[in-house]
Amino acid sequence: MKICIFGGGSIGGLLAVNLERIGLKVSVIARGQHLEAMKKNGLTLINPLGDKTTAVVNCTDDAKSLGVQDYLFLTIKSPALLPSLETIRPLVGKNTTIITCMNGIPHWYFHKLESKYANYKINCLDPDLLIDNILPPDNIVGSVVYPACEIIEPGKIKHIAGNRFSLGEPDGSESDRIKFISETLKKTGLRAPIQKNIRDEIWLKLIGNLSFNPISALTGGTLEQICNDQGTEEIVREMMFEAKTIAEKLGAKINMSIEKRIDGARKVGAHKTSMLQDIEARKPIEIDAIMVAVKELGDLTNSPTPFIKTILNLTLQKAKLIGCL
Repeated sequence: MKICIFGGGSIGGLLAVNLERIGLKVSVIARGQHLEAMKKNGLTLINPLGDKTTAVVNCTDDAKSLGVQDYLFLTIKSPALLPSLETIRPLVGKNTTIITCMNGIPHWYFHKLESKYANYKINCLDPDLLIDNILPPDNIVGSVVYPACEIIEPGKIKHIAGNRFSLGEPDGSESDRIKFISETLKKTGLRAPIQKNIRDEIWLKLIGNLSFNPISALTGGTLEQICNDQGTEEIVREMMFEAKTIAEKLGAKINMSIEKRIDGARKVGAHKTSMLQDIEARKPIEIDAIMVAVKELGDLTNSPTPFIKTILNLTLQKAKLIGCL
């Protein structure tokens, strides 16, 4: 069995070390200093208790050398997906199962969705259907990723908190492939529940990313600071309401109140969102799958999104001015 993790960053590294730990051979596609460190010293994972595990993984930047995989985990950030398609292509065959461990609205969202919007193609994510061509929706298993991890230095990953990888088939079925993935991840100690309606969880996580990430990028505020300021907290609330309205029109159910979602973020404390960290590091920000797609779906469902559009435009302008697009 051939398993590949495309994207050897924090989440990809967490998966790689845990899968190697239970005796599975995993290949990791990575690059730069992180790749060189893994080749030289292995990949080290520091768990929330401070315990270290080092795995010797097959790591490379040459996907062609690995060939077609049985299971392919995509653990890159959404801006990297389109530019990476030709690199990914040699890894995907007719029977490859692709697990999308990425934030935001996925390109396959409307695949096998029983809705009047069935098979709608999200233009901002895949305008020329290049992703659909190389990552066929029939091969996809969706995932919503909850662990918080970071690369503390090349070749070393700190697992801060969280261990849940929710899984779901686009049609809600419990296929053999999704049961295998779930059982395998559970053997590593990770939580991997199979969800009948994975889109519900996509939206539950997304309403937080959609609001907190850009507001933090614009203000420099932590989750705690955003939630405890009356002005920014009000904007968060309005953005969440707009997104929740869209989700419900598309048939999704967000089984958590906006108040509880905000309180949960407040309790996280002085945490910088990933978008703020990318802004500070002058890296490309995740905005298409998190914000632009939601705006497009608002237009599709005739749902007003004045707060989302305003914050989106401000975030785009800031990102352009400092080279983060």
